[in-house]
Amino acid sequence: MEMDIAAYEERARNGPCFVCAILRGDPDYRHETVYEDDDHIAFLDRWPTLPGRVLVSPKAHVEHVVRDLDEAAYARLMLVVRRVALAVESVLRPERTYLLSLGSQQANSHLHWHIAALPPGVPPEKQQYHALMAENGILDQTPDEIADLATRLRAALHQA
Repeated sequence: MEMDIAAYEERARNGPCFVCAILRGDPDYRHETVYEDDDHIAFLDRWPTLPGRVLVSPKAHVEHVVRDLDEAAYARLMLVVRRVALAVESVLRPERTYLLSLGSQQANSHLHWHIAALPPGVPPEKQQYHALMAENGILDQTPDEIADLATRLRAALHQA
């Protein structure tokens, strides 16, 4: 699958908030949701660099990872991140699971956590940030493969 990095960057900087657009049901921002409760949503990354890359976000439009959430809201969010990460691990059996909060005031400002499962056997020079950067390539997945992964993750979350 090809990704137009320049178009992505333009959309991230000047388009609508992608999480809010997903929550509104905007068809241009459709993602496979794997978890949702009253306050949070988790969905598969549209441009995954690693299998099972999931984003977890509060539904409320908050932008700062610590100062925009009180302690209880932060703890609830992190429990959701952990729960989804455990489901990712049970489905994909990664060597390591990366957890990061990315974005900035300039692009993708809605608070979100990335859960990225590093498969076993990835050489060290292609791990960590290298493995997360779309510039180094994204996975070529069919819609059926994406839907199947989402189904398996939802099942794992249901069993948790």
